[in-house]
Amino acid sequence: MPAFTFEKISPPARRAPAATRPKKPRGLISQMIDRIAERRAKRALQGERAARPDEKPAE
Repeated sequence: MPAFTFEKISPPARRAPAATRPKKPRGLISQMIDRIAERRAKRALQGERAARPDEKPAE
């Protein structure tokens, strides 16, 4: 017989995930930057379309 034995250690019990915080509403500055970026992207697309009149417009 062995002189000693190893005790099986079970893993720690899983805890329930922490309650998720509600997302903070975006700040006014972030919203303004988003609007400016959208307008700039639209203008860039229109500029590309005007530069290539031989292509059909995407609908």
